[in-house]
Amino acid sequence: MPIFKKEFLGYFRSPVGYVILAVFHVMVIGLALYSGYYSRNEANLNSLFRPLPWILIVFIPAVGMRLWAEEKRSGSIELLFTLPISPRSAVVAKFLAALAFIGIGLCLTFSLALTTGYLGDPDWGVIFAGYVGALLTASAFLSITAVCSALTKNQVIAFVISVMICLFATLVGSDWLAQFLGNSAPTAVLDFLRLLSFEQHFATMSKGLIDISALSFYIVLTLACLGINMIVIER
Repeated sequence: MPIFKKEFLGYFRSPVGYVILAVFHVMVIGLALYSGYYSRNEANLNSLFRPLPWILIVFIPAVGMRLWAEEKRSGSIELLFTLPISPRSAVVAKFLAALAFIGIGLCLTFSLALTTGYLGDPDWGVIFAGYVGALLTASAFLSITAVCSALTKNQVIAFVISVMICLFATLVGSDWLAQFLGNSAPTAVLDFLRLLSFEQHFATMSKGLIDISALSFYIVLTLACLGINMIVIER
C-alpha cells in the first residue's frame, strides 16, 4: 500500500499527469465526435470504442514508461529493495497504481456515455462490456510497458519500444492485415493470428460479448508479463 500510494500520487505531483489525462480525454472525445457520433443517430458508443485501442497504444506507454526506468535512472531502486518489500509486492503495487491512474482516464470518457443516455436509450450492458474490454486492453498494454521500463534506465526508450510492441500486437490478426495478406496466407493461419489480436478481442467485447477466450487472453498475457517483470527486477 505505501508503494501504491507513492506511485499513484506521483502522477499528480507534477503537471505531466494532468496533461496526459487532458490529452487522452480530448483525443478520445474528439475522435468520437469526428467519426460521426451525432450524425449516426444511434444510441451507442461505437464511435468511442472503435478508435480507443489505437489511442491506448500511445497513452499506456506514456503512463507506464516511468514505472521502473525512473527508479533505475535515479538509483532509488537500490533504496527501494533495502526496505522489507518483496519484488512481487513492488511490481504489483506499481502496476495497480498505474492502472488506477488509467482507470481515471477512462472514467473521464464516461461523459459521452451520459450524453448518449440523455439523448437516447442505449444498451448499458454493451457499454459496460466495452469499458471492461478497454480496461483489460489497458492492463495488458501496461504489463508490456512495465517489462520494457524494467529493461532500461531511459524513459524515452521504454516508451518507444512499448509503443512498437503494442502496435504490433494490435495489428496481428486485424482485418487490415487480413486484407493485406489476401489469399497468400492460409485461413488457419489468419484464424490463429486473430486469437492473438488485441483489436479482435476488444471489438468482440465492445459489441457487448464478454467472451471467455478474450478474458483468458488478457489475463494470461498480463500475468505472464508481470511474471517477466518480477524476474527482470530480481536479477
